[in-house]
Amino acid sequence: MARGSVGDVESLFDSAAEEAHRSQEPLAVRMRPRSLDEVIGQRHLLGPGTPLRRLVESDAPMSLFLWGPPGTGKTTLAYVVSNATRRRFVEVSAVSAGVKDVRAAIDQARRELGMTGRQTVLFVDEVHRFNKAQQDALLPAVENRWVTFIGATTENPFFSVISPLLSRSLLLTLESLSEDDVRAVLERAVADPRGLDGRVAVRPDALDQLVRLAGGDARRSLTYLEAAALLAGEVTVEVVEKAVDKAAVRYDRQGDQHYDVISAFIKSMRGSDADAALHYLARMVEAGEDPRFIARRIVIFASEDVGMADPTCLQVAVAAAQAVEFIGLPEGRINLAQAVIHCALAPKSNAVVKAIGAASDDVRRGMVGRIPGHLRDAHYPGAKKLGHGTGYQYPHDFEHGLVRQDYAPEEVRDRRYYEPTAHGAEARYGERWARIRDFLRGG
Repeated sequence: MARGSVGDVESLFDSAAEEAHRSQEPLAVRMRPRSLDEVIGQRHLLGPGTPLRRLVESDAPMSLFLWGPPGTGKTTLAYVVSNATRRRFVEVSAVSAGVKDVRAAIDQARRELGMTGRQTVLFVDEVHRFNKAQQDALLPAVENRWVTFIGATTENPFFSVISPLLSRSLLLTLESLSEDDVRAVLERAVADPRGLDGRVAVRPDALDQLVRLAGGDARRSLTYLEAAALLAGEVTVEVVEKAVDKAAVRYDRQGDQHYDVISAFIKSMRGSDADAALHYLARMVEAGEDPRFIARRIVIFASEDVGMADPTCLQVAVAAAQAVEFIGLPEGRINLAQAVIHCALAPKSNAVVKAIGAASDDVRRGMVGRIPGHLRDAHYPGAKKLGHGTGYQYPHDFEHGLVRQDYAPEEVRDRRYYEPTAHGAEARYGERWARIRDFLRGG
């Protein structure tokens, strides 16, 4: 009986110690989902019949790559897979681990598998930081299924992971959390006993501010919430500002501010005021605007307002958009800023948008006409019998790559759509186009 009492006391001490340890863990760690059903977001990966759910429910050996922006749940999914399949969870950071650490983790997993039959989830965070030798060290474990390998990366694995490892793994792409998803994460953390357990009230406008600041990153949202909750029993916008050291930017992504700011942003670039354009860019980024929306507007601007006055502007804008998809925020704001400066300082021309607009107007008015016979496709059987392609002259066979022949339907043969300006590089294109047009039209 005495032993039983001592055991009960020891059990109480153990429980208290575990509870104390849990209370010291960051809120983001405490709120980590324990099952797939608790995961918020990533519905395309977690719905009934999806590959990840089938793998977990069948308890089959697997190797996965989880690719997505920070805070989208890569570590969480690895942890949940481990819990759901009752496997050991071993985490290795590619930032600090070397080949020796990887091999030690694999050897331990093999021993555990041989002695107890229990499998191990080997989670490698930021796996793109591993060099080829380090990635090669993972191959035997993946091929022989000594471990369930899960690699997390924020970079495109087709560029950063060796082909043999990638080909032996299932690639799952994670998406940034929506505002509703982040809001759900925060609301759960406020009420859940593992989180704030209702001890702290969060004002609706403060919750909105936390959602905006998170930028689709669940971990960041919980970190900001925890910092604010340490300052006051009621979290207001002012408390969030103090905790995060970021002033609230009045910005409604569905309302006037959204349209007003993007309008001012575009008009500042059009007016060649790089400083003003950068101000509005920063305003959108800090308010949590979707960087892909900003990038799309810059790409449109590059053709609509710069066009042939600086053809490289479109290349820079597209590269910035791809960079944002590739690396996300906060670093992606630098790529956006470079594109904004380039667009703002470039010579301006709206000749491209006017040209396609005029051509579209004619088409809508019914000025379509018949395609000249010599321009029609002559590759299919019977086309030549219809006269398609007959008389076509191949420009590469002529001096300067030019030959006088009809290209446009008769109805629009004399229409002029592209009227170049004399701004920047378009002046050179304008001179060339004038000579070519005169030659083609017989002028």
